[in-house]
Amino acid sequence: MHVALNGYFWNKINSGSGQYTRYLVYYLNRYVSDLKVSLIFPVTPDGEDPEKVPPSVNVVKVPIRAGNLGKVQFEQQIFPRECKKVGADVAHVPYWGGPLQSPIPLVVTVHDLTTMLVPEYRRGMKARLYNSLVAASARGANHIITDSIASQKDIQTHLHIPEEKVTPIYLAAGPDFTEGENSLVDMAVLRKYDLPDFYILYLGGYELHKNVMNLLLAWSYVGQALGEDYPLVLAGKKPEIENDIYPDYQGYIKRLRIDEYVKWIGFVDEEDKPVLYRNAETFVFPSQYEGFGLPVLEALSCGVPVVTTDASSLPEVVGDAGFTVNPEDARGMAGAIIATIMQENLAADLRQKATKQAEKFTWQETAVQTALVYDKVAGKSSA
Repeated sequence: MHVALNGYFWNKINSGSGQYTRYLVYYLNRYVSDLKVSLIFPVTPDGEDPEKVPPSVNVVKVPIRAGNLGKVQFEQQIFPRECKKVGADVAHVPYWGGPLQSPIPLVVTVHDLTTMLVPEYRRGMKARLYNSLVAASARGANHIITDSIASQKDIQTHLHIPEEKVTPIYLAAGPDFTEGENSLVDMAVLRKYDLPDFYILYLGGYELHKNVMNLLLAWSYVGQALGEDYPLVLAGKKPEIENDIYPDYQGYIKRLRIDEYVKWIGFVDEEDKPVLYRNAETFVFPSQYEGFGLPVLEALSCGVPVVTTDASSLPEVVGDAGFTVNPEDARGMAGAIIATIMQENLAADLRQKATKQAEKFTWQETAVQTALVYDKVAGKSSA
C-alpha cells in the first residue's frame, strides 16, 4: 500500500492540522507494516524545506505561489497530479481542503465544520467561496475521517454525507504531555513566562467560538474570591485586531474590573506547553465548538483538573475526568473552577482520573484505524 499525503501544514507545527499531519505520518511510518508514505510538500518562493521528516518517508517538493491562490492551486491541481506521478494507491488530505477531482481514491480529514457553522466566519465572500469549494470536495471524496462522533454527526447533517462514508478516529496528545516533572526545566520555563506559584490556565486560540469572553465573565466571579492568589493566565497569541471574529478582550477585562486578576503571557513555544499545563491548578477550556479539543486532552495527559463545556466533542474527550458546563453559563463555570481550587479531595480525584482518561487516546491507535480506512478505499490489506 502506498499513500500520498498533502503536506501543506507540515511545517506549521503550532496549528492543529500541522500537529495532526506530523504525528499521523510518524505513527503510520512506525506502526503500520507494508505501508509506503509519500509527503507531497509545497514550497513557496521564500519557503523552507520540510522539517523532521522520517528518513523512510518519501518527500516530493513542488513549487507553488505564495498566498491563498497558491494554496488553492496546490490543493486542486498540483497535489492530485503528484499523487498520480508517485504511483500512490490512496491520496490523503489531512485537513478540509481536498481536490474536486482525484485520479486515485481520496481520503479527506474534516476536523470540524467551524467555518461553516459559526455565522461570523462565513460573512466574507472569500470565506463563502472556499467553504463551498471544500464542501463540494468532501462530498466527492471516497471517504472522510473526522476527529469525534460529534463531528461525524455534523458532517452527516450539514454536508449530507452518509454515515458509512464518515469514520470518527480520535486524536491523541504528543508524548511530551505527561505529569512527570523535571524541576530544573520546569522552573526555567515558569520564569521564562513570569508565571506565579499558583494560576488557572487557558491555552488556545482567541477566535469568537473559543468563548473566552464568557470565561472572563466567569472570572469576574472567581476573581472576587480567589483572584489575588490564583490569577487567570491567558496563553496563546493575543489578537492584534478587534472585529467580528476577535472581540475586544482588553476592553472587556477593564469593564469587568478584573485587570489585576488576569495575566496575558502571549505565544507559547510548543515544547513549553507541558510545563504550563502540569504546573497549573486547573485548566479551563470554555469553547462553544470543537471538532476534538486537543488542549483538553493535553491537560488531562499532564494530570491537571479540567473545566470545559458540554458542547460538541468535548464531553467525548474529558469523560468523567473533569467538569463540563454549559458554555453560556458563566456562573456555573466559575463555580466549577472554584471547586477545583478549594476542594482538595476533588482536585486529587480529578488528577487521578485525568491520566486514566488520557490513556484511552493513543497515536498508535489513530494510525492503525487510519490505515484501515486506506485499506477500505483501496480494496487492499496492509494494517
